[in-house]
Amino acid sequence: MFSRQEASRIRQEFWTAFGLYMAPVHSADGEKINWINYKTGEKHVQFRMDAGSNAATIGIEMRHPDAGVRHLFMEQLQQVKKILEAHLGESWTWQHEAEDENGKAFSRVYQQLPNVSVFRKDDWPALVSFFKPRIRALDAFWSEARYSFEALR
Repeated sequence: MFSRQEASRIRQEFWTAFGLYMAPVHSADGEKINWINYKTGEKHVQFRMDAGSNAATIGIEMRHPDAGVRHLFMEQLQQVKKILEAHLGESWTWQHEAEDENGKAFSRVYQQLPNVSVFRKDDWPALVSFFKPRIRALDAFWSEARYSFEALR
């Protein structure tokens, strides 16, 4: 078991390494991009990557405080599901109602890699291999589909 500080240091070390690894990779639009803190341009739409002690997750999260607006975002995402899956090359899990560790409601579409830990450096190559193609696919998807979400601002 790691202390809170040690766990934080290891997580930071992984994300720094991943960010450096991804730094030379440009976005689908050919621009330099911060892959770790990907900016969708939509206030309540985030691409989130998480690596914990038992699994890794990547997804699109809708975190608008209004449930009705979140529902509209999910509906719109459903409309472009074929485009999303074409970029991803796989089906993801759709969760219309979820709650984070602080009790805040959100919606998401995500993929999970079980049985990996950010705290085992031997798992880091698997984590990178999981995150890299998917965040790039999300970027390519967003480059094409983001305009369909502008009306929901």
